[in-house]
Amino acid sequence: MIRPEEVYCIGKFTRTHGVQGEMALAFTDDVFDRVDCPYLVCSMDGILVPFFIEEYRFKSRDVALIKFERIDTSEAAAMFTNKEVYFPKSYAEQAEDGEYSWQYFVGFEAEDATHGHLGELVDVDESTVNTLFVVERPDGEELLIPAQEAFIEDIDHDERIIKFNLPEGLLE
Repeated sequence: MIRPEEVYCIGKFTRTHGVQGEMALAFTDDVFDRVDCPYLVCSMDGILVPFFIEEYRFKSRDVALIKFERIDTSEAAAMFTNKEVYFPKSYAEQAEDGEYSWQYFVGFEAEDATHGHLGELVDVDESTVNTLFVVERPDGEELLIPAQEAFIEDIDHDERIIKFNLPEGLLE
């Protein structure tokens, strides 16, 4: 059984494409193209289910046409419309350094060299030019940290900790 903490969202199926069961995936992370993973995950009736990729091709910079095995008609593909698509974190860890999307880090604990434990990284805000990590502090407050490689000191994938060295005054 796939647990929610084992996957992260990489996009959403927006519509069917053609009559052969292809679906348009609006993606925020093209990890499925960079890492050899045979499946993507969708939530079906509250259960995370793997669906094996038969083939895919890019339609644009942020849309791919995906065809799953055993999904051979537009009617069968229609059940995926507006479904979020998830990628297994265990496969994403195979990506070369620097190839992770910011979304991959949701669920990691955030630590700072000076301030210690900051909280859990619960979201990534990409609505502005500057991408921000949203960290939930132990007291329930939200902390926004710029998603800048220069601020990241170390990443422990096994313990799921991202260590920052933040500039003075950023947390105030």
